[in-house]
Amino acid sequence: MIVAVPLALALFGPLFAGAPGPRATSFTLGGGHWLGTDFVGRDVWRQILLGGRPVVLTALAATALGYLVALPIGLIAALTHRGWLEELLMRPLDILLAVPSLLLILLVATVFTPGAAGLALLVALANIPDAARLVRAAAAEAASRPAVEAMRMQGETWWRMGVGYVGRSILRTLAADAGIRLTGVLYLVATAAFLGVGVAPDAADWAVMVDRNRTGLFVQPWAVVVPALLIVALTTGGNLLFDAALDRAGRPETKDARPEKKMGKRT
Repeated sequence: MIVAVPLALALFGPLFAGAPGPRATSFTLGGGHWLGTDFVGRDVWRQILLGGRPVVLTALAATALGYLVALPIGLIAALTHRGWLEELLMRPLDILLAVPSLLLILLVATVFTPGAAGLALLVALANIPDAARLVRAAAAEAASRPAVEAMRMQGETWWRMGVGYVGRSILRTLAADAGIRLTGVLYLVATAAFLGVGVAPDAADWAVMVDRNRTGLFVQPWAVVVPALLIVALTTGGNLLFDAALDRAGRPETKDARPEKKMGKRT
């Protein structure tokens, strides 16, 4: 429920937002506005319905793009026996890893003006080094098993070894990392939007709402509190959901330990 409410608002909210009504006085309560008005007199509830989809879609796209690049790099680096190839793949990522993610986004944003797609690419770029190192570390352990050596001697293809065996072996590790990484990406996307990177200053975006309406926090708090709580609920709920799913998947099935009584005829 923690993650379902903000996710439902983000995905289906624009379908129920309706047409924009006339603007009222800034930072007022009542007057037919459930959550009051924002800094330019727009209905806060309508902005809430419209503002979640950009955050969620950008975060999901950035996470998927990051793994799309990091997964093959990590697998190749773990499975190759050529040291120069591993160095060529991992050392540039180590240099990129030394730059803080938000600083990297802000530096690129000073040269280019990214939109929503550009912000997703920047966040994905910032997450590739860390994700690739984790994939390589997890895959290296699986690649050192005797089963992989046996597959090499049998002449199995790289795809069969890398994806069929090693990829399946590290699936739970990647799933755990995906839950944590998606939470971090959501925070990074929201922070970048809060600083005005990738979105317009008056865009219908939960993070932008927090930034633009904070001047009226003590006059009309719902314009700040509600989008902030939705972002926190989405990130926290997503992390808890992944943890619960992994705990359920890793828990052994309980069986009745009592020995069965066998009845038979004595001969």
